[in-house]
Amino acid sequence: MTTERIDRASVGLRSERGPILLAVMLSVGLVAIDATILATAVPSVVEDLGGFTQFPWLFSIYLLAQAVSVPIYGKLADQRGRKPMMLLGVGLFVLGSVLCGFAWNMPALIAFRLIQGLGAGAIQPIGMTIVGDIYSVAERAKVQGYIASVWGIASFVGPTLGGVFSDYISWRWIFFVNIPLGLAAAWVLSRRFHERIAQQTKHQIDYAGSILLAVGGSLLLLGLLEGGVMWSWDSAISIAVLALAVVLLVTFVFVERRAAEPVLPLWVLGQRVLNSANSSALLVGVLMVGLSTYVPLYAQGVLGTSALVAGFALAAMTIGWPIAASLAGRIYLSLGYRTTMLFGAAIVVIGAGLLLGVSPGSSVLYLALACFVIGLGLGFTASPGVVAAQSSIDWRSRGVVTGANMFARSVGSAVGVAVFGAVANAVVASRVGGNQKELEKLPGNVLAPAIHDVYYGAAAAAVLLVVAAAFMPNRVKEQPRD
Repeated sequence: MTTERIDRASVGLRSERGPILLAVMLSVGLVAIDATILATAVPSVVEDLGGFTQFPWLFSIYLLAQAVSVPIYGKLADQRGRKPMMLLGVGLFVLGSVLCGFAWNMPALIAFRLIQGLGAGAIQPIGMTIVGDIYSVAERAKVQGYIASVWGIASFVGPTLGGVFSDYISWRWIFFVNIPLGLAAAWVLSRRFHERIAQQTKHQIDYAGSILLAVGGSLLLLGLLEGGVMWSWDSAISIAVLALAVVLLVTFVFVERRAAEPVLPLWVLGQRVLNSANSSALLVGVLMVGLSTYVPLYAQGVLGTSALVAGFALAAMTIGWPIAASLAGRIYLSLGYRTTMLFGAAIVVIGAGLLLGVSPGSSVLYLALACFVIGLGLGFTASPGVVAAQSSIDWRSRGVVTGANMFARSVGSAVGVAVFGAVANAVVASRVGGNQKELEKLPGNVLAPAIHDVYYGAAAAAVLLVVAAAFMPNRVKEQPRD
């Protein structure tokens, strides 16, 4: 077996780990800000480039590229080391950002967003893997809170920067702002993060598995994202896309059984700790997309708030998350992983119940409170799941495990978009029928029941999160970090 490890003489000291953590936080910040900054600039982009009917692909293509590349990067990080894959991810993200900033039409911008997504697919999982490598379980509890806080800060910084650039400078600067952040992160990683990779055998890259996973995963996510949007669920193209995805993914499973070094080893699906962590991550993805998509729409379309106020209502979730993530470590170190995750899942159920109580007469503060409570619960659930998964695996497989967890969350987001979209569309269709004028306006008396049914779906996902958390062992035997 190939021996690969981080050089403890270089990164074992606290003085060295601080800059590495800062670089990881800067890198994750690139992805976190990008998740919110573009949404506020879409009107300016469409006004400049045209292509109103194409703009949803700015988000879909990014999600597709990010999701399907995550497991591949995770495996390559185990084979080639964390540093080169992380630098590759940051480099692709910055390159995609530069190209997006110079895009001349909507198709070009969509293509360059794909490059950004490929970079993001490396940054998140490998950043979390590096944290798992250089920090112990006890230390990781606090560090997870730091990284979660990046998302909380981005929830305010992203929309604000997007609005400022769009209104006063140019929407193109929402991409150019990534350049100094990316260069700073790459510089610190290249100077302060040192790995020693000792290779006794030559690696065999699983090309067949990688291609099958990338294409099959892309088709599956494409079918889930665009079903009921670009085409109806029972259309020929929808059936063909999903059927081909299933065929390719089933073929992928057979290929992985024979591969010398599979890109996604099947043993990942056979361990209790990993199954609980990944199923929880999938449901976290479902809940996150349900909130991020429909809470602002409800605030604006039903409660009559401005876009900025609606954004702050959603930001309450990303405030609760880092608070809980920073506190979760103390709980799972003393009471165990399952207890902590069940505690968090129970809080999510309470938050989902509050969300069901939202009505057209509610205040936006009540809506923000429900989001805050759900964010707290997700922080107590998601962070222990990642730490438990990483702790149960040694260095050589930690990248694959972290990548699989992030992939599960991305798939959950796509499933959430599809399911919640189908629910909302069905209610809207039953209310307005074939009245195209009403369909375009979508008045509050139509939006309210449609989104309220989405909240029922979120509540169901919250209950399933309790079930997934219940399968996590309370204690996990920690494997060596190198």
